[in-house]
Amino acid sequence: MNESLKTFFNHLTVERGASPNTVAAYRNDLTQLMDYVTSLDAGRNPQSWSDVGPPFLSDYIADLHERDYSAATVARKIASIKAFFGFLTEEGEVTQNPTENLASPRLGRTLPKLLTEEEVERLLDQPLQSDGPDSLRDAAMLELLYATGLRVSELINLDLRDVNLADEYVRCMGKGSKERVVPLYPKAVKAVETYINRGRPGSLGQRKHEQTALFLNRRGERLTRQGFWLILKGHAQNAGIPGSITPHSLRHSFATHLLAGGASLRNVQELLGHASISTTQIYTHITDERIMSEYDRAHPRA
Repeated sequence: MNESLKTFFNHLTVERGASPNTVAAYRNDLTQLMDYVTSLDAGRNPQSWSDVGPPFLSDYIADLHERDYSAATVARKIASIKAFFGFLTEEGEVTQNPTENLASPRLGRTLPKLLTEEEVERLLDQPLQSDGPDSLRDAAMLELLYATGLRVSELINLDLRDVNLADEYVRCMGKGSKERVVPLYPKAVKAVETYINRGRPGSLGQRKHEQTALFLNRRGERLTRQGFWLILKGHAQNAGIPGSITPHSLRHSFATHLLAGGASLRNVQELLGHASISTTQIYTHITDERIMSEYDRAHPRA
């Protein structure tokens, strides 16, 4: 059964071009299922994936609910299980897909916290309250994130060669290994340029000529997602921004502020790297006020 999991993870990486984060999420969900299988008493635990039927999966999902997993987490785990058994069915390892009638919890579409333009200004100014390599790095990261709407994984995976300051754009590799180019406004260019010239050299270790990562931690290594999360949380608190701020909050704010300013949905889709415009449409809720204002101004009887 472990070999089937390894084959599936390899399929995700090689054939479907899934990102390391996506593969890690599948690995976490399916390893948990495997642990559940092996924890059962002898005689109850399946010996192969073909022994796993709908009743077994229903028991497993019930166990997740009893352990107080959120509906969103349970839905994600079910999606992972469905993808895995779909793969096993296509490969002929199971003859009947046990997930065909497996229902997911009903979810409302939730969005991360939206920052106002004034809150964004306070957040972006916060690292500049002190000096030093870390402050210059943080200022460049936050400015770059709001300028481009990059995912945090795309941000931390940037190399020096991916940023073209002369032509004011950044090149990144998104989901499914799809490359896109996103423009930078002058303030973002200046922040990144200052960091590269004055901040980054102070973080480089002895292998400075081998380090290609743009954003580094204090050990001269590529910054991690967790590291960036802590940095963002600290600056948000110091800036007096209430509520829970996540790295996706700046991406969300980037999209909604562009739409509110008059950018087309199609252009925002391309900047965000969404494969489908329906994904981008979740950001249009903020534009309702602007639409009503234009209606009042334009309609002859408004």
